[in-house]
Amino acid sequence: MSGERADADSLEGTDAEPRPAGYLTLARAVLYREYLIFVRYPANAVGGIVIALFFFGLLFYGGRLLAGRALTDSIDGIVVGYFLWTLSVGAYSAISNDIGSEVQWGTLERHVITPFGFAPVAFLKGVAKVVRTFLTSLVVLLVMLAITGTPLRFDVLTVVPVAVLSVASVLGLGFAAGGIAVLYKRIGNWLNLLQFGFIPLISAPAFDLGWARFLPLAQGSALLQRAMLEGTHLWEFPLVDLAILLGTAVGYLAVGYLVFQAATRRARRLGVLGDY
Repeated sequence: MSGERADADSLEGTDAEPRPAGYLTLARAVLYREYLIFVRYPANAVGGIVIALFFFGLLFYGGRLLAGRALTDSIDGIVVGYFLWTLSVGAYSAISNDIGSEVQWGTLERHVITPFGFAPVAFLKGVAKVVRTFLTSLVVLLVMLAITGTPLRFDVLTVVPVAVLSVASVLGLGFAAGGIAVLYKRIGNWLNLLQFGFIPLISAPAFDLGWARFLPLAQGSALLQRAMLEGTHLWEFPLVDLAILLGTAVGYLAVGYLVFQAATRRARRLGVLGDY
């Protein structure tokens, strides 16, 4: 009897004290959610790849008709730049457009009342979308290489860290834009317009502007070009270049996070967090 009573007490204690979910559980949940969205809505997922390839086709074949040999000589850099642009757009829209959609759907409050807090949930959802975007962008890259016949080097230990740090600064911009969306709701046109601002940032290394290295994407674009065109390994880059890449990634991400936090706090004070 005493053994049965002890077993019962242990079961009651287990039921009375459930283990709290941690950030690892949250990360698994948002990654699994992104996977479900991808496999259950394949037409939309494939449509994103088709649209990216369509615009590249216009750029490549239209450019060959207009520029001819000049475009052919620079096609390697265009392929790398377009690959980084697709990654950047996915990272930016992962937070900004997703928060805008949550505002319209009326589901924003669910994120606010979670024990993790609004910002961590939004950040991990953004990271999950970046993982998906990276996989789809790889498909786009492979098709671009097949179309253009461009030989590029893809060292995983170099390309992945440089690409991740490059899009981290864009995640910061997405955080700031998402916070503004919480305040002003319908600003989708402005959010989409900012995506085209990534093009001059990615092209900045071609103009050899020293101060441009401290802008989002610029330093990452320069290092990614060297890695995929020249075969430069991560440990072969100067420490100053890597420090600038890391500093811009952490800096813009931190500033965007602070703007997001300030905007959501102001929305709470004004009582417009759940309004639309």
